[in-house]
Amino acid sequence: MFTGIITDIGRIGALERRGDLRARIATGYDTASIDIGASIACDGVCLTVVALGADWFEVDVSAETLSKTNLGGWAEGRAINLERALKVGDELGGHIVSGHVDGLAEVVEARDEGDSTRLTFRAPAGLAGFIAPKGSVALNGTSLTVNEVSGREFGVNLIPHTKQVTNWGAVRPGDQVNLEIDTLARYVARLREWAVSEA
Repeated sequence: MFTGIITDIGRIGALERRGDLRARIATGYDTASIDIGASIACDGVCLTVVALGADWFEVDVSAETLSKTNLGGWAEGRAINLERALKVGDELGGHIVSGHVDGLAEVVEARDEGDSTRLTFRAPAGLAGFIAPKGSVALNGTSLTVNEVSGREFGVNLIPHTKQVTNWGAVRPGDQVNLEIDTLARYVARLREWAVSEA
């Protein structure tokens, strides 16, 4: 479980195909405090640590994950958003994020508004109904507030701090980003679906 508050910008050090995709990620985390088997959200995808070094960790990415996320586009040198799993007592600064990506959203527009950047995304048709104004979404692992929704398109605002402590400063129209809808929205929709089927 995560909060969508990015705590490090990692960098892809090496990629190796070995059945699954093995990725080595350079990090500023104290890797002595990370256990093999720990979960780390990498651009919003919950991945399991399978190897560790002084300033890096490795994860395996399955074909299923590659098919549902933008991790298939990873290349050596790419900056990625990192967040370690929540511990009991940690501050919940964003919203509850599982690290299970629902689909890919496309960046439609990026425009500066003062020091901030306004981004417009297009969600997959099957996910658009779960996104609501002033609700939360996780995009590449970052907890963001939805400003407005119009059909499949929705907008968010990035303040300067967010651009400095994440990889969002490099976003461009046409980019595909990992989208996780709000868990609460998922359960409300399921409850409504169940109620209708039981009526």
